[in-house]
Amino acid sequence: MVTLRLMWGLLVLCVVAASPPRYARQAELDKYDNNNVDLDLNVDADDAYDYYDAIDEPQIEIGTLGPDEDIDPSHGASLEEEEEEENVEHEEQEERRTVEGREHKELPRKPQLIPSGSGESGTLMGPSAQGGMATCMLCTCLVGSVYCDDLKLDRVPPLSKETTHFYARYNKIARISKSDFANLNKLKKIDLTSNGISRIDDDAFFGLPALEELILRENSIRQLPALPPSMTLIDACHNQLGNTGIQREAFKDMPGLLYLYLTDNNIDHIPVPLPDSLRSLHLQNNNIQMMHEDTFCNPHDLNYIRNALEDVRLDGNPINLSRTPQAYICLPRIPIGALI
Repeated sequence: MVTLRLMWGLLVLCVVAASPPRYARQAELDKYDNNNVDLDLNVDADDAYDYYDAIDEPQIEIGTLGPDEDIDPSHGASLEEEEEEENVEHEEQEERRTVEGREHKELPRKPQLIPSGSGESGTLMGPSAQGGMATCMLCTCLVGSVYCDDLKLDRVPPLSKETTHFYARYNKIARISKSDFANLNKLKKIDLTSNGISRIDDDAFFGLPALEELILRENSIRQLPALPPSMTLIDACHNQLGNTGIQREAFKDMPGLLYLYLTDNNIDHIPVPLPDSLRSLHLQNNNIQMMHEDTFCNPHDLNYIRNALEDVRLDGNPINLSRTPQAYICLPRIPIGALI
């Protein structure tokens, strides 16, 4: 019994010794509770962080953007400043228009010939007319050609020494003086068709060494002036040359003359002698009544043939070509005209 009791007591003591003291267990429980509270707090904090983290994703913060490089810094100017700038710009534009309008009014549209009696005949108003520059402002100049058609000119304008062709058709030129074409050594052609020319100085064209073509159609010329030997074409149709308007042997010394047109001039004879180079002779609508045997041919040389002269017009004249067949036997073609 005693032994049994001792064993029981030892067992109780071992059990008591093995079990932790109460205060320690309480402390552990308290610690455990505190840990639970901390754990709950930690969990809530994490949840809160995750929530705000999901909401506050990277976003542009208003009011912190830098200025756009493409935007004008002065864009933010006030309305009054913008209106002031517009007014200044408008005033500048109006001032420029005023100046341009004044200049436009001050410059002449076209240079005009100075009226007769002004002291400088044949010069042009406006810029200096040296070398015919002012003429090129009035007329049209293309290289060496000067076109002054239908400009109501009453005289020949000053021409450059380099002029080779001159056209002044359909104007009101009444006279050609010797100074109009003086020193124009390169001038090859003059066309004065349909003016009011009634007088030409006798030496107005003779001093032109290169002149080849002269056209004086539809004027009131009574006397054909002397012409240089370089002529290839002479057209004086529709004038008033009459019986004495062509000088004697006027075309004899023109070895290169090809075309001679004298239609509608009331002339009464064929202006012989004619150069062998002549190809075309127009004398229609005149007052030619007869033709001689030596007008075109050589009655002393029956073998003489004038091959170049293929175009002879005598129609509109009171002449009977059948009466003088020997006069054109040397021609390649019979002249055009009445045969009865």
